[in-house]
Amino acid sequence: MKIKLILFATICIAIGCKSNNPGQPGDSQAPPAELGKYAIAQAFPNLPSINKPVELTAPNDGTNRIFVVSQTGVIHQFANAATVNTKTMFLDISTKVVSNGEMGLLGLAFAPDYKTSGYFYVNYVRKNPALETVIARYKVSASDPNVADPNSEEILLTYAQPFENHKGGKLAFGNDNLLYIATGDGGNGGDPNGNGQNKKTLLGKILRIDVSKAAVSAKYAIPADNPFVGNTDGSRHEIYAYGLRNPWRFSFDQTTGLLWAADVGQSKAEEIDIIEKGGNYGWVTMEGNDCYSGNCDKAGLKLPVWSYGRAAGGSITGGFVSRDKNLPGLAGKYVFGDFVSGNIWALTTANNVAVNNDLIGKVSGSSLSSFGEDSQKNLYILNYSDGKIYKFVPAP
Repeated sequence: MKIKLILFATICIAIGCKSNNPGQPGDSQAPPAELGKYAIAQAFPNLPSINKPVELTAPNDGTNRIFVVSQTGVIHQFANAATVNTKTMFLDISTKVVSNGEMGLLGLAFAPDYKTSGYFYVNYVRKNPALETVIARYKVSASDPNVADPNSEEILLTYAQPFENHKGGKLAFGNDNLLYIATGDGGNGGDPNGNGQNKKTLLGKILRIDVSKAAVSAKYAIPADNPFVGNTDGSRHEIYAYGLRNPWRFSFDQTTGLLWAADVGQSKAEEIDIIEKGGNYGWVTMEGNDCYSGNCDKAGLKLPVWSYGRAAGGSITGGFVSRDKNLPGLAGKYVFGDFVSGNIWALTTANNVAVNNDLIGKVSGSSLSSFGEDSQKNLYILNYSDGKIYKFVPAP
């Protein structure tokens, strides 16, 4: 029992779990009607386990490969075939990465023109020379498409981290071909430095930069329509939206262009937000739909599309609006889960307003670290504990 408790604590540190406090009034107890419609099965049962998987993605280059990020600093790649039994190492930067707790190699995004440019981008945490997040660009090897050039790193952006938790870590390209980055508030409880509401820091934000261009003083350009371009109060021009605590995973629905983010809560609520340019999502003024401490002024704040309390889970894992052709019943629904409870839901919305939230699956134990999509938009689930990749299948 002691070993199990230690393992649970270690995993929770990695993703940012909170204690299972009693549920608050208004907890979203999803109706169980949909649970029996889907089963969860291993997508690649013969593939060796991957240590601490936190990201699954694929380039749109016609090769039908899948890439999985290990928090330890390694990116693996393999053929997208149910019978695949081998994986190879695409990139190993474990010597640069500190992977304790919530730190590590946390994000991977392939450039929209990866097929011709060979560029991809990573988000990781390092301690040398100081504790900071690094956004870097790498390039695939000129001689082998299954291996990256480890010496091609070009650091585009760094920002200091005050504590060892709440790093966000996701990065992805939108339909506008701009790179979006989730930062997290930098950690510790209750955002003690007030980073979420401070537009002079990059922490607690969604950033948006143009990596296809360079500026006079940076290796990227600021999009001309970023919300704080031209400000005179010192607000960072990279900011796209702010007031976030730990947006562990976000995703774009390429059909609608909407940016969906799941923000891990403090002690009462987990939330799902549709991110809009210039939006203030409330942290640390609010947690979910409620004031974080005492009374607060909600004027001008963007409220969650959906929120749930401790009776349903303890650490939200953001997913995707499903465009998986194998799951027609989930088409257009936002599929997400919870790392602590293992619950997986499908959120139905109309005009960006929640209509229904169905419980569709469950991962045993505290292990649901991430969802992912391949190049055909098929949906996958990563299990942090066993290192396996799962998918939804129709229930018998």
